[in-house]
Amino acid sequence: MKVGVVGAGAVGATAAFAMVMSGSASEVVLVDVNEKLAAAQAQDIAHAVPFARAVQVRHGPYSELAGAGAVVLAAGVAQKPGETRLQLLERNAAVFGAVIPAALAAAPDAILLVATNPVDVMTQVAARISGLPRSRVIGSGTILDTARFRALLAAKLGVTPKSVHAHVVGEHGDSEVLLWSGAAAAGVPVDRCAEQLRRPLTAEDRAAIDDGVRRAAYHIIEGKGHTAFGIGGGLSRIVAAIAGDERAVLTCSVLNDSVLGVPDVALSLPRVVGRQGVLDTVMPHLSDEESAALKRSAEILKDAATSVEKSLS
Repeated sequence: MKVGVVGAGAVGATAAFAMVMSGSASEVVLVDVNEKLAAAQAQDIAHAVPFARAVQVRHGPYSELAGAGAVVLAAGVAQKPGETRLQLLERNAAVFGAVIPAALAAAPDAILLVATNPVDVMTQVAARISGLPRSRVIGSGTILDTARFRALLAAKLGVTPKSVHAHVVGEHGDSEVLLWSGAAAAGVPVDRCAEQLRRPLTAEDRAAIDDGVRRAAYHIIEGKGHTAFGIGGGLSRIVAAIAGDERAVLTCSVLNDSVLGVPDVALSLPRVVGRQGVLDTVMPHLSDEESAALKRSAEILKDAATSVEKSLS
C-alpha cells in the first residue's frame, strides 16, 4: 500500500523509516513545507532499503500522494515559551486547515492517520476539517502508551512483552487510564501470573509502572528533546493493520458518538483496524475506579476540543 507522510520532522521521518524496515508499506512519499528537509529524509531512508524491504521512498508535493491508501499527518508547530495549550491547539488546527484539504485533493480515498499532538484533540479537529467518516480519521492515541505498559509489565514478570496483554485507554496524556483489571499474561490475570513466576506485583510496583507509562514522554524529552522511535513504530503498526486488512485490535483514537455519557469526543479504546479504517470498537470491562477515570479523561478532552472549536468558529 502506498502511504503518504505529511511532515518530515522527527516523528514523520521515523514513522517512514519504520514502515521501510517492517515492510508495512510498499511505497512511502514524504511531503513537507520544507522541501529540502523532505528530500533529505527520503534520501536517507532510501539508503536503508537494501538492508530491509523493497519499499519505494521519495519526496514530493501533495500531488504525489495520489493513490495513497493512508496519509500520516505528522505536521505541526512546536509549543512556544509561555504559550498556552489552547494557543498551541489553535496554531496546529490552522496547520491542519491547510494540510488536510491539500492531502485529500490528491488522495480522496485515503485514511488519515493523525500523529500531531495533542493527538486526541487533533484527531477531532481532523475529523471536522476533512468531513470524512469517523472510521477513516484515526489518531495514534494510546497505541504507544499500551506498548509502554506491556513492556514494563513484561520486565517485571521476566517475560516478553508479546506475551502480555494490557491496554491504556482515554487520553494520550496525563489523564490516560491503565487498565489493570484486564491485564493478563500467559492467559491469566497478571497478579496470578506474577505469583506463579515468583515475581509478585506490589503496590509500589504498580505505582512505578503507572509512573513509567504516564511520565515516559517527559523523561525522554528531558533527555533528547523529543520522542520518535516508539511512536514511529506505533504508526507503522497501524499502517500494517490497514494495508493487510488485519482486523487487528489496537488502542487508537477516533471521534466517538459518546463515551460514558460524554458526547462527541475523540479518545482511545481498543479498535478493530482493517482496510477501511476502524471497523469496530471494543469497550473493555472496567472497574468502578477505571470507569470514573475514563469518564474524567473524556471530559478533559471534550473541554479542550470545545475550546479550540469555539476559537476557530
